[in-house]
Parts: sequence; C-alpha cells; structure tokens
Amino acid sequence: MILSNIRKFIFHELRSVEGYIDPPDALVYLSILERQRGHGLGGGIAEIGVYFGRSYFLLKKITSPEDRVLGIDLFDIGEMSNGVSEQYRTFIENGERLGLPVDEDLLFVGDSAELSPKDVASKVGKVRFFSIDGGHTLSNLKADIHLAKETIADHGVIVFDDTFNPAWPEVTVGVADFLRDNDEIFSAFCMTKYKTYVCRREFHDFYRAAILRARHLRAFELAETHFLGSDAVRLHNPFGRRILYELMTRSGMSAISERAYRCH
Repeated sequence: MILSNIRKFIFHELRSVEGYIDPPDALVYLSILERQRGHGLGGGIAEIGVYFGRSYFLLKKITSPEDRVLGIDLFDIGEMSNGVSEQYRTFIENGERLGLPVDEDLLFVGDSAELSPKDVASKVGKVRFFSIDGGHTLSNLKADIHLAKETIADHGVIVFDDTFNPAWPEVTVGVADFLRDNDEIFSAFCMTKYKTYVCRREFHDFYRAAILRARHLRAFELAETHFLGSDAVRLHNPFGRRILYELMTRSGMSAISERAYRCH
C-alpha cells in the first residue's frame, strides 16, 4: 500500500462519505492494522454501527482484499423503497463510487443484540479489529460488548466510540464497567478525543508501542495517561490544527488538506 495513496483516501476521498471518524482516529486505525499485518496477526474485521460507511470503507481500504469485513447496522434511515432504506442504498453506492464494493453477504441488517457470537464467527472467524459504534444506551453497549468479548482474537483490538461524549453518558459507564469487570483480561492502550482502544493485557505493551512508534502519528502530541489500571497513550490533536484542516476542506482544498497533519 502506497502511503501517499492512503493519505489521499483518508483526507480527501473519505470525506465524501457521511460519517464521523476524523483523521486522527483514521490514522490510529491504520497504525494498528499495519502493526497486526506486520506481525502476521490475522483475523476478521467487524463493525457495529456502519451508518453511511465512512469508517467501514476506511477498514476496507487499509486491509487486504482477502480480509473479511462484517458490517452490522439497522440500516433504517430515510425513505424505504421495496423494503430497502435510503441509508442502505447510499451505503452500497458509496462503495461502488470509491472502488470498494460491499460484500452484501457480510452485512447484517438488524439489531446487533439479535446476533450471537457464533453468527459473527461463521462470517469472519475470530475478529482482530472490532469497532463498536452502535446503540449508545447502556443495554445496547452491554450486548455489543458481549459480542466483541466472545469473538475477539487473543491479539484483537476493541474500539469504543463516543467514550467520553457528554451527549452519550451511558457509553462512558458501559466502557468503564467493562474494564473494571475484566481488569485482569482487558486494558486500554490508547485514547483519543472520540475513541478508546482496548486489547488483552498480554498485548497491551505491543499495541501501546505501536501507537508511540507509528510513523502516521508523528504529527500529534502523544501524552501518557492512566485509565482504570492501565497506562495508555492519549493522542492530542491541537485546536489550531483542527481549525486549519476544517478551513482547508471547506474552502475546496480537501485534496491537499492532509498537509495540516504532516510532521514538520
């Protein structure tokens, strides 16, 4: 994978897909998946909460063509036509436009709580990267955590979205409860403004080092923090850089907006 091409995809092409993952987390995803690939750590990919596909297509882009990416979503946004929602149609069209066609056999349309770990395993096997961004109530999160916990590979990473978003306080409670209840098994190794990254304790230093040494993250300030018994790396994205990036993208300069995130 040519780095210039993937940065162009993250900072330019991916912006055309409605969604919420921002450049810092996109680059953390890339760093983790590269680390796994470089050490021969295989497994499937799963995402709860596809929306219109911004993070889903990022995962498709930065994994290998033979990797299996499972998307799970209600797909119930917008007008229905012949039993298919506007959200679903747009999601499929986004994949065609980006040259990352969706394998509809690897989609689950419905409530993630209706899935069992066996259902996930039958599609992608053990999961090496599991993103949780579905329902944001405590009951939703508990169900999704159970699914991830039972299907994650020993070397797998679980990513929680909106961990400290005041709009969704029960997400914070759910993630904290999970880490406290499983403190001998799982630990947080990286935290950003929007997401918390968790792995098994025996891989904590491995992934923490991946963040500290990642070439993609050199433009960021990396600070040490402590969260529920674990030393984690906090990725700080300065306000000035965020403003510069937004000004560039909104001024029609999205093709070169990645320069705001270069290491100088």
